[in-house]
Amino acid sequence: MLGFFAAGITVDLLDLLNARRSTPSRLLGEPGPAPAELQRLLQSAVRVPDHGRLDPFRLIALEGAARVRFGETLARIHARMDPATPDAALDKDRKRYLDAPLILVVVARIDEHHAKVPAQEQLLSAGCVGYNLLLGAQALGYGAQMLTGWAAYDREVADLLGLTENERVLAFVHIGTARERAPERNRPAVANLLSHWS
Repeated sequence: MLGFFAAGITVDLLDLLNARRSTPSRLLGEPGPAPAELQRLLQSAVRVPDHGRLDPFRLIALEGAARVRFGETLARIHARMDPATPDAALDKDRKRYLDAPLILVVVARIDEHHAKVPAQEQLLSAGCVGYNLLLGAQALGYGAQMLTGWAAYDREVADLLGLTENERVLAFVHIGTARERAPERNRPAVANLLSHWS
């Protein structure tokens, strides 16, 4: 059996992977993880492959009223960037972070000139943190979705979040209690993805 044994319970890790699905952020609500659950989640999420032990990642939590302020500021930035932005798009900016009670911003800290660890490996390590957050949230009984959007790629938003020049937003991971079961979707056939080199 592919799994581990803890507290008298055997958990099949492949069952967890096969049950993994994203819960659309609009379907997430209160409650979010309690402080002790969040600590467990974060400790697990950062156990990722990390060539050189660089910790090329960090996390920023958006909770409570900070989510409102963040959305309002994004709407102002968006309107300034493009004065022709429709009101509906600006309203979406304002409300995008209000459904899930917790949003974790996954930040990649990339040393482009590292002597031994290529930037791509650092980026992959940080990306694994985002994926572990999805898996960990689901293991704790919460729904989660990893999103980007224009704000993930905007330098003014990076400055708003306090990112340095070598940092970038990889994703916003929305976490909360699912108001309804997340829909399943068709998954790719492995036979179409696997080839054998000889």
